[in-house]
Amino acid sequence: MKYCIISGSHRAQSNSNKIARYVEHNLQQLDDRNEIEQILVSDINLPMWSEDIYDPKSDLSKQWMQISMQLKISDAFIIISPEWAGMAAPALKNFLLFCDNGELSHKPAMIVTVSAGEGGSYPVVELRSTGYKNNHVCFIPEHIIVRHADHMFNDLEAHDNEHDQQIRQRMDYGLRVLSQYSEALQSVRQSGVIDNQNFPYGM
Repeated sequence: MKYCIISGSHRAQSNSNKIARYVEHNLQQLDDRNEIEQILVSDINLPMWSEDIYDPKSDLSKQWMQISMQLKISDAFIIISPEWAGMAAPALKNFLLFCDNGELSHKPAMIVTVSAGEGGSYPVVELRSTGYKNNHVCFIPEHIIVRHADHMFNDLEAHDNEHDQQIRQRMDYGLRVLSQYSEALQSVRQSGVIDNQNFPYGM
């Protein structure tokens, strides 16, 4: 199975990127045949979406093409967003705007949100409400909210506290569920029913 972890924080040294490393480690533990890629939004410096994306000669189109191909060959996604002022990270929402050419279409994704305090629920609602519309990603029912993230996932193997242990167990469960959705949705994409040419956008 080919997984892609998308970490939506703007900051290079972020809790979101730290959690992405843990997710990669555990996907490998789940099945050593898994192929795992990471896309750190903080590293790719993707500009704001514009219609230049539709011009194959534009710099924006050329930059996106490589990322697009990486997404298209993936079977499932883990989308990680920090909560900033009660919202999903702007760069992550911008990233999702680019994904309108079948990159995520009818593939499962698990939402992971990150808060330094007691928050983290609002980005889940935001992504479930609007994060799927034109990219047709299928968010699975399981999601993970990592609260007090400074004290969580600081070691790949050993937990720091009881809450860290509990959320790791929840994360591992979510990844196992995601794996099953990944296998199940392959048949949907292969069914011949999907018509992205005539119905490329959600209503």
